[in-house]
Amino acid sequence: MPETSDIFTPDFQARPYWWDAAPPAPAEAPLPEEAEVLVVGGGIAGLSTALELARNGVRPLVIDREPIGWGASSRNGGALAGAGGLGKLRGDLKEHLGAAFLAELMEEGEGAFEQFEAQVARDALDCDYMRCGRFVGAHAPKALEALKRRAEMINETGAGQAEVVSRAGVAAEIATERYAGGMVLHRAGSVHPGKYTRSLARAAEKHGALLASGVEMLDYRRDADGGFRVRTRRGEVRARQLMVATNGYTGAATPWQQRRLIPVASYMIATEELGEARVRSLLPNLRVYGDTKKVLYYFRPSPDHSRILFGGRASFVDADVLRAGATLHRFLLDLMPSLRGSRVSHAWKGNVAFAFDLMPHVGTQEGVHYALACNGSGVVTMTHLGRVAAQRIMGSANRESGFARLPFPTMPFYGGKPWFLPLVGMGYQLRDRLDGWRVRKGGQE
Repeated sequence: MPETSDIFTPDFQARPYWWDAAPPAPAEAPLPEEAEVLVVGGGIAGLSTALELARNGVRPLVIDREPIGWGASSRNGGALAGAGGLGKLRGDLKEHLGAAFLAELMEEGEGAFEQFEAQVARDALDCDYMRCGRFVGAHAPKALEALKRRAEMINETGAGQAEVVSRAGVAAEIATERYAGGMVLHRAGSVHPGKYTRSLARAAEKHGALLASGVEMLDYRRDADGGFRVRTRRGEVRARQLMVATNGYTGAATPWQQRRLIPVASYMIATEELGEARVRSLLPNLRVYGDTKKVLYYFRPSPDHSRILFGGRASFVDADVLRAGATLHRFLLDLMPSLRGSRVSHAWKGNVAFAFDLMPHVGTQEGVHYALACNGSGVVTMTHLGRVAAQRIMGSANRESGFARLPFPTMPFYGGKPWFLPLVGMGYQLRDRLDGWRVRKGGQE
């Protein structure tokens, strides 16, 4: 352990806290020679696609080089929102997309959250789901003004689900003096991502989907009949339709998709058991939480309310989880100093995928379907995009998804390796430090 090892519990685990209750399990199905639909990626998007297909009589094959759900789907923070996380709701979205198209995307995003709740109930998914709301802290006064504009955008959908919180109201949401105000999204919730991914897999299998882990896709080619021949390390599979749902783990086997995704490592820690009373004293409403910094924090209580799970961009290069965990612990204490003396029981990381436009994408390129780019808000988004992809495959959609009409941009000479991330990270950190300095000096910039 690093020199900061005193912050780790004696039984510390360098793996996701979620895996204590729901570790990813190998799927031992034999690899068939043919499949109606081959889905590459056994995370939330791929499993959602498979479930929708199987529910409608199409028997898909899902392959993953790791155990099903091993990636970010079972490593994320388990925070849920509808349109509140759309494209990080950049201030220029209305100008960039047009007011009417943005309103359509916002409506679809809000609807995706309602569909998520309905699916959890319909399929009796065991995932510790709770509609708890989300609090977004403004790290500076100007960030609070941006949150006010975001709240207006969300409430323009007619849902009236976003509420601005003044600096004086922050104490009712979180025990910190670091925020100049914030925003509460009432249509938001939390889930155990490990259990959710496992439940999706079981539901898909129940309806007839075939899941095969330990199967790495090497490449593919179009067949004479319009189908695909997919070469894997365990043999070749002929498929009538091909779907890519690899997100932050997209590789050279699908170069068009790889060139449009920026894989970013995100890090998380879990505190040792603090007890529900102490957690409630810090997070009174037991919501999911985030903030407006460029190098943002995201955090929440554990499902049993006994711990705090805390995440962020602890490093913009691939870092050891112990050192990243120590960095996150320092961030946590800076945000909530009363946690000084608490220790870390788990630390882990996983890849999320950002698009260059910070928007989620679903579509078809040269016959290959895809659902990609969660942009750090993946549970509801990828569940929805997986369902949309399945409907596109079956040709059963009542109307085209707005996300399927978005261009999927890339950057000249970009091949999928984000060499620029350390430079971007340095710029973000400098911007956050300047904002913090201005707040301490009483500035309003």
